[in-house]
Amino acid sequence: METTTKKEEAFMPAIKEEDKKMAIISYVTIIGLIIAFVMNNDKKLPFARYHIRQSLGLAATGLALGIVGVIPFLGWIINLLGIFVLLYMWIMGLMNAINEKEKPAPILGKKYEVWFKGI
Repeated sequence: METTTKKEEAFMPAIKEEDKKMAIISYVTIIGLIIAFVMNNDKKLPFARYHIRQSLGLAATGLALGIVGVIPFLGWIINLLGIFVLLYMWIMGLMNAINEKEKPAPILGKKYEVWFKGI
């Protein structure tokens, strides 16, 4: 497990409660993502923006898996396996938001940072 020293904690920026709430809301369904995006549109809170981008990436990946799932047999297998991987990525992203960490989601999180940097 990761541990931080007192010296490291002093340099970590304090995350506002509103920032954390928006980050968590962004992971709760597509509607939560839209609500968090609209709420953060004016404020541009950095922690919430980071997790909104990660959640948007997860939603886009889910959409892509749904499209692949239309293909008989092979698409169904890829879709089924992909859903479990996506669930794991979603849980890790949500846990990072709850624990106030700006860590990318496993596997594709770094790509989401690049793909959605304009948001």
